[in-house]
Amino acid sequence: MFDGLSGRLGEIFDRLRKRGALTESDVGEALREVRVALLEADVALPVVKDFIGQVRERAVGQEVLRSVTPGQMVVKIVYDHLVEMLSGGEETPSPSLEDVGIDVGNNPPAGVLMVGLQGSGKTTTCAKLAVRLKKRARKKVLMASLDVYRPAAQQQLAVLGEQTETATLPVIMGERPLAIANRAMDTGRREGYDVVILDTAGRLHVDEAMMEEATSVKEAVRPVETLLVADALTGQDAVTLASEFHGKVGISGIVLTRVDGDGRGGAALSMRAVTGRPIKLMGVGEKIDAIETFQPQRIAGRILGMGDVVGLVEKAAETIEHEDAEKLAKKLAKGEFTLEDMADQFRQLRKMGDLKGLMGMIPGIGKMKQQIDQANIDDRMVARQEAIILSMTPAERRNPKILNASRRRRIAAGSGTTVQDVNRLLKQHQQMSKMMKKMGKLGKRGPLGGGGMPPGMLPPGMPPIMR
Repeated sequence: MFDGLSGRLGEIFDRLRKRGALTESDVGEALREVRVALLEADVALPVVKDFIGQVRERAVGQEVLRSVTPGQMVVKIVYDHLVEMLSGGEETPSPSLEDVGIDVGNNPPAGVLMVGLQGSGKTTTCAKLAVRLKKRARKKVLMASLDVYRPAAQQQLAVLGEQTETATLPVIMGERPLAIANRAMDTGRREGYDVVILDTAGRLHVDEAMMEEATSVKEAVRPVETLLVADALTGQDAVTLASEFHGKVGISGIVLTRVDGDGRGGAALSMRAVTGRPIKLMGVGEKIDAIETFQPQRIAGRILGMGDVVGLVEKAAETIEHEDAEKLAKKLAKGEFTLEDMADQFRQLRKMGDLKGLMGMIPGIGKMKQQIDQANIDDRMVARQEAIILSMTPAERRNPKILNASRRRRIAAGSGTTVQDVNRLLKQHQQMSKMMKKMGKLGKRGPLGGGGMPPGMLPPGMPPIMR
């Protein structure tokens, strides 16, 4: 979502870094370009004005203009103010893996009220949040749909409940939203649920009836969280939407959906500043576990092309089996790396989520955007390479030297690829094997013995430009 803004800011700051000493006019010119970049990214005008004013005040100070690396100092100031804009100036400690951004309190069941417009992904987000609470916080969750207006809305939540093995409140035809909410909380108390997620009805636009209904439900159940679900692709409208809901219903936080889309990112930068309420979660894909805690420092880092290495390592820690990693580490220490190991790496990489999203967490990757686009790096590429390996016999995977021309043609036909694709994969495996042997010779002093990158973090199928 932040690719466009990240690219523009990257160009501006690269020019600043190259200049060495900076004058006040240099900084002023750069900030004018930053202002245009933020406005083009759909950031609200009042937010842009405040942001540029605060940055200018610090950036033209003597400690910046006379510093050894003034360009880097300006980037740091912009980063600090981006974090402040996204966090509201509050100190936000980095959440642990168990933290889901929701305080369920000590008096269960805790009600979580989900509000927002129709089509923003509210119902799906309820299921994603339920899965997150169950997996990371070990909470017993009940979901209830209060949407009695949209056809099959209650059935949609029930289906999502079955898919995620999450309990849903049985539907009683003709029951009104307020009664459903009260019944859900009562069921939660009687049956020992920790959290009750209430999916309210949305509309195509903000109207009084929707606001009154959400307000009455909130007053009746007194939820610990009232979360506004907003589509990140709606741009400036999302800011207006957040202001309306916060003014009339009172929200405690925001959930941004479709953050993996091609929106301009201005909504994320504006909503926190305009409403004074934090963005707590963000949907980063279609999969049911594709939801993350919103962390200002990491998002600011991604916007400025600094990546999110901590987030990347956390994703690896979630998906990589410790025993498998230990087993592979021992093999790598001996300099062994078979095609079967390579296939395991592909599987772990695919488990971690969207490949381009993962690459966006790597520092400096934004500058290679053109090369990445030309290389057509996506999840299908990894699936094709995995299919090539799976089309081989066990003997061929263990000993690629026996792969003559006829075997390669058979493998290409079996995997739906070309002989050139098979040759390319084998060349990549050969390069990886050589590197592993060198790493193995380093022994305990090398990366494998000294706490280097975990094996599951190593994407061997990446083309040469990515390694």
